[in-house]
Amino acid sequence: MTNIKVTLSGGPAELVERHREWTVAGLGEVAKVSFGAGYEHFSHEGEFTTTTGGDQVPVFAWCGRTRVAE
Repeated sequence: MTNIKVTLSGGPAELVERHREWTVAGLGEVAKVSFGAGYEHFSHEGEFTTTTGGDQVPVFAWCGRTRVAE
């Protein structure tokens, strides 16, 4: 299984500051990031960005939030 390094965009400011970089198994999946009392969801919509190191990585944009069931 190959992990793909991605950049997260949108969602709660504190989450993106701490977890700007993330890894996913594939571009078609939704990245589910545990945050607070729930999960923030990010998906790839075709955008890419260039890192300061010169690598081109996919951008996963925030697409929703779910709460942890009690």
